Amino acid sequence: MALVSVVNMAVLDNPAPFLSPFSFEITFECLQPLPDDLEWKVLYVGSAEDTARDQVLDEILVGPVPVGINKFVLQADAPDPGRIPESDVLGVTVVLVTCSYREKEFVRVGYYVNNEYAEPYDEEVGPPSPLDLDKVRRAVLSEKPRVTRFPIQWGDEKEEEEPKKGANAGEGENEGAPQDSSTSMEAQRSGGDGDAATDEMEEGDADGGEEEEDEDDDLSVEGKGMLMETEDVAMGDAVPASVTE
Repeated sequence: MALVSVVNMAVLDNPAPFLSPFSFEITFECLQPLPDDLEWKVLYVGSAEDTARDQVLDEILVGPVPVGINKFVLQADAPDPGRIPESDVLGVTVVLVTCSYREKEFVRVGYYVNNEYAEPYDEEVGPPSPLDLDKVRRAVLSEKPRVTRFPIQWGDEKEEEEPKKGANAGEGENEGAPQDSSTSMEAQRSGGDGDAATDEMEEGDADGGEEEEDEDDDLSVEGKGMLMETEDVAMGDAVPASVTE
């Protein structure tokens, strides 16, 4: 059972200028006291063709985490445009928000992002080059995030082996039963309909049987995979998210 679960994530200041920071209001529940901090990370996919262009916008530690419902705002700088191919600045990309405990990622939330030039231009010629980044607007599709959960070990191995020994007697009848690694999350709304409540999130199952050798590479693959599915994304749905009070 996950000791920490994200129950709501709202995108603030959306839409926004391309060069403005990303802001996410995150609500999560902690079921037991945690001796270590939670690590939150924001990653921006710079190019669908080259994962080396991906940028970690920010990494922060949150703790100590009290038991119960917790809320905070995660703010990350805008991506460095110098590391993004000019042909990839405009259009659809992905931003990922992840949380890890003891260097083990247990939840990942992905959002589609649409960057548009604010002034009209001849589509046959294309936008002006070089781009005036002050005229680029960013809109996050906050209504349709993709959520993936990973089962992790929350305590020390010795601490977790003890309860398993006591439960061995009842394992026979459940042996071979499939385990759902993507548990449902409770939606907690106290704001407007624009909040990205977790009961509306598109969930993806993750195989917890193998450890991630390189988390950043894995995130890049996730972002590229989302970009391959952009044909089904209606970026006109990208609207400002309400702030949960």
